[in-house]
Amino acid sequence: MNTKWTYDPDMPIDTVMRRWPATMEVMMRHRMLCIGCPIGGFHTITEACEEHGLDEQSLIGELAKAVAGQGN
Repeated sequence: MNTKWTYDPDMPIDTVMRRWPATMEVMMRHRMLCIGCPIGGFHTITEACEEHGLDEQSLIGELAKAVAGQGN
């Protein structure tokens, strides 16, 4: 399992969650319905933030922290 966060703005949100499962908790905490969403394979983090009214940089920071802690 890849535990190093390597943010790619073009990466679909579904890929993010599959590569780093700890990010799913962040998505759920923000009530993002990305888990199991058919659009998740196409939406980027930027697009998901726009859709859900979230600050992108804050979410990226939370995702990075979740990934860093997933090996613990």
